[in-house]
Amino acid sequence: MLRILVTDPISDQGLKELYVSGEFEVVEQVGIAPADLLSVIGDFDALLVRSQTKVTKEVIAAGKRLRVIGRAGVGVDNIDVRAATKAGILVINAPDGNTITTAEFTFSMMLALARHIPQANANLRDGKWDRTRFTGVELRDKTLGVIGFGRIGTEVAKRALTFGMHVIAYDPFLTNARAEKMGIQMGTIEETIRKADFITVHTPLTKETRHVISDKEFSQMKRGVKILNCARGGIIDESALLRALDEGIVSGAALDVYEEEPAIANPLLAYPQVIATPHLGASTVEAQVNVAVDVAVGLVQLLRGESYSHTVNLPALSPEARKKVEPFVVLGEIIGSLAAQTMRGGVQQVQIRYEGEPAQQPIDAMTRSILKGVLTHFYREEVHVISATLIAEEMGIEVIETKQPRHGTYANLIEVRLNGDQGTVAVAGTFVPGHGLRIVQIDEYSVDIAPSEAMVMTWHRDQPGVIGYIGGILGQEGVNIASMQVGRQEIGGQAIMLLGVDREVSEALLKQMRDVIGMDRVLYVELPIQS
Repeated sequence: MLRILVTDPISDQGLKELYVSGEFEVVEQVGIAPADLLSVIGDFDALLVRSQTKVTKEVIAAGKRLRVIGRAGVGVDNIDVRAATKAGILVINAPDGNTITTAEFTFSMMLALARHIPQANANLRDGKWDRTRFTGVELRDKTLGVIGFGRIGTEVAKRALTFGMHVIAYDPFLTNARAEKMGIQMGTIEETIRKADFITVHTPLTKETRHVISDKEFSQMKRGVKILNCARGGIIDESALLRALDEGIVSGAALDVYEEEPAIANPLLAYPQVIATPHLGASTVEAQVNVAVDVAVGLVQLLRGESYSHTVNLPALSPEARKKVEPFVVLGEIIGSLAAQTMRGGVQQVQIRYEGEPAQQPIDAMTRSILKGVLTHFYREEVHVISATLIAEEMGIEVIETKQPRHGTYANLIEVRLNGDQGTVAVAGTFVPGHGLRIVQIDEYSVDIAPSEAMVMTWHRDQPGVIGYIGGILGQEGVNIASMQVGRQEIGGQAIMLLGVDREVSEALLKQMRDVIGMDRVLYVELPIQS
């Protein structure tokens, strides 16, 4: 009989899913010490946790029988996913369980913000009857700006439409067709914040979304705007929000998440027009039940040999199949990520061409890895290789795969072409046995360079001195160049340069490079290089 170990508190409804069939032996050891977990995990086929248990590489190494690790929640920060993947162990989570809960909480906060409900309640409890002080506004006919239109942002928008609000949304993957179907307006981030009476953010916290709302954005907003963050602390620059409150640009804010938690001493708490709660977005009985049931069902399905849609890592493959496909899985995520970071605007279509050896392998794992690379640029906390196709479908992104049995130059080649409302980007790469991965084409430029974790890309006129200037700027700031490749089509025409660098390049340094004569565009990109 297969054995399941449960080490964190799980709702009774979730546990019922494990017990009901009688197929499994379920052992509950809630609060087990790390040393004890190491000593017993070798006797179990599945492990079910929440956030308390740390599933380290040592635990995974000791779990000789482990086939599945389930996390009853959204994140998997407490699980060493890479170690599990290398061991052929599936990791699953329940990303949909708190969608409605968080959307409802956000809308509750917006209503409270519009009508000053917490402040009026506190005022009355202080023995005061001040009706005129707390005059609010209706939501009807107001414009709600939604930054991030994934699952939660979409649910918030549905509720706003029901209240008679106008909705304008910004999301890199939102298409006109999907916006029209929803009955909302699609806008740039500038258009969204400029038109909105209320603004709510629903993105993960990534390098791209950190402080996506800061001084510049506040200066473009309507005077008296109200803003909400029930997503991730750090999306809104809290120092800039303080200044916007002081200047009267923002008349009210509702916050459930903060740049530093617990936020006991946060200066925003001193502002009477700020509604603050202690990270309660997913804290409902239903959400806790939902995530427990979802992941318990997933455990049962996978232990039965069935599929589950929220598998976090690559499905287990035979050693022979993994050896053949793994280099192309790694290559796919890298070139997908590079293409996404060089893309202007949103992505509406992903075209993938497999040539030579990858065309002769099962392409599902490679396609999922490519989509993970593409989507993670915007949805880093949500995208896994298994959920990538589902997320692409939800975002209205068309995925087209083609195969060619051979390539004229390379034994293997994968090309990713992204098509969107502001143009097209194409990146191709190959795997050279004994030499590793190579990027061999970017748009119309032929190149040949090994991908690096940190890279600088430039588009410039092919003229003497440009490369030297760039190298000098980086050198003066102590940024070492590890590799370099230049691609051009004709002397004196347009050229592209890729530099592998040893550390992150600051925005200030990138600005200096953009000011070099002949420079059209400079980007700093980070690629998912596996150590």
